[in-house]
Amino acid sequence: MNRAFYLLAYTIPVAVWISLEFPESLSFFALLYAFGFLPLMELLLPASKENPSDAVAEKLRESRFFDLLLYSMLPIQAFLVASFCRVFESQDLPPSTRIGLVTALGVACGVIGINVAHELGHRKSRFERILARLLLASSLNWQFYIEHNRGHHRNVSTPNDPESARLHESIYAFFVRAIRDSFKNAWRLDAPEMRIGALSEIALLSCIGFFFGPMTLFGFMCSALFGILLLQSVNYIEHYGLSRKETSPGVFEAVRPHHSWNANPYLSRAILFELSRHSDHHAYATRKYQILRHHEEAPQMPTGYPGMILLALVPPLWFRVMDRRIPNPHH
Repeated sequence: MNRAFYLLAYTIPVAVWISLEFPESLSFFALLYAFGFLPLMELLLPASKENPSDAVAEKLRESRFFDLLLYSMLPIQAFLVASFCRVFESQDLPPSTRIGLVTALGVACGVIGINVAHELGHRKSRFERILARLLLASSLNWQFYIEHNRGHHRNVSTPNDPESARLHESIYAFFVRAIRDSFKNAWRLDAPEMRIGALSEIALLSCIGFFFGPMTLFGFMCSALFGILLLQSVNYIEHYGLSRKETSPGVFEAVRPHHSWNANPYLSRAILFELSRHSDHHAYATRKYQILRHHEEAPQMPTGYPGMILLALVPPLWFRVMDRRIPNPHH
């Protein structure tokens, strides 16, 4: 994929802005774009297993274009949160419109606030890690910075990881377990950092409540929860039913590409900053998104992330489609 293709990542904030700018008629536009238009297009468009050569990968890795694309998402997310508060404060919006607005900002919280923070949180520079924290605070999900890097990546595809879905576990049961246990793990791993995060999120909530009122505060909190549910939906589809062998009591084999599901459809790759090449990400966590690779040994999803999330919401259909695709499911 060339550089211009990654500009499709801006279609998500544009869709959210349309929902916020025209709430009377288009409050659900962002939701329909993300989970109507995109999955339909991914069924029609081809996927690509192509990997860059070593020489091309080195040029891509050093290009500032890909970093600046990530950095631009912080002011965009701040703008969308502010716009949501301004619109939601209006007292003459019907409940259905408010629900649409909540889903719109929720899409931004999940795709921008959490997913972009995920990429930046794996970087080594202090500046990029600060950006990651700020984005996560805008989605009330500071704990992700701690638990994901220090818990999930270490324990992925083992019983010790609350964010790896087990075989025959529904997405709804997974939501409860993953949100509860990942939050507890973050406090256990780094309580001082979690206190900083809690204070940051309380400060944000206090500002929203003070300047825009309790209804807007409640709406924002619902949007953040929607974004967290999107995150956990992604976690569910990325690791469902996959397991690492226990080589000795409490010790598991090294993480390899076949321990995560992979998806190559162009739109998921571009809009989610290559998150769908998740097999390579877990095997090589510090590799920048623009040079993540396809691995033939990695299990492949039948479509991109939006479509897979929709499939997961119907557990009997999900089990029917995915269980037979799991390599060595009884390990």
